[in-house]
Order: sequence, then structure tokens, then C-alpha cells
Amino acid sequence: MASVNKVILVGNLGRNPEVKTTPSGTKVANFSIATSEKYTDKSGNKQDKIEWINIVAWGKLAELAGKYLKKGKPVYLEGKMATTSWEDKNGGGKRYKTDVVISQMQFLGRGNEQRSDINQEAVPGDMSDDMPF
Repeated sequence: MASVNKVILVGNLGRNPEVKTTPSGTKVANFSIATSEKYTDKSGNKQDKIEWINIVAWGKLAELAGKYLKKGKPVYLEGKMATTSWEDKNGGGKRYKTDVVISQMQFLGRGNEQRSDINQEAVPGDMSDDMPF
């Protein structure tokens, strides 16, 4: 049976994207989003559970995230989970980090802000700074 690694998220940015350039010249952006879930606990009290999710964007998506996404803004993301591991330099054993590497991004506007769909595969190579949104 084939397996599927697909993540769909809607949340608010927890911090502005940090954009870096790799030695080969590729842009990479790292940021986090918060998602929330409301539920009622065993005592009947309403609770709000917040999950912080690490996001990684590459290439044109990284550039666009750095330019248009800001802390607190809502965003829709699609991508896949990716776990990396390394040995702790302080002798703490093997460490792990799980991120969502995005392939699609949609800016969600409030009020008079506009929305735009960005797809990693559909982004042209020479997109101008004057985005149509």
C-alpha cells in the first residue's frame, strides 16, 4: 500500500519569517505558525489548545514568505512533514526536529486585505517585485 505525507494547515504566524541564502544561492525561510483547537475537558471547562508548528519554505516560496508574511497574519499552507536528526554536541545523544516543508501557500486577508494563492510548481522563475495582490 502506498503511503501519503501531506499536511494542510491554517494558522497565524508566530514570528516573521527568517530568510537565508544557502551557499548554492537558494533561498530558505523558517517561521512558525500557531493553530488552535477548542475542546471541553472532563470537568466541563472550555479549553483552548495551541500547537506551534515549524515551517520551512524553499526558493520562490521563501522569498515571498519573507516579503509578505508578518507575525500575526493568517496563512493557509500545504506541504509535507520532514524530520531531521543530529548528535547533540554536549553529549545529550541523538536529537530530532520535525518541520513542515511547504509546497503551497495562500495569504488569508482580513477586511480589505487581498488573498493570493502561491504554488511552488506554479511560481514563474522571474516574478517581479510588483505582485498582483
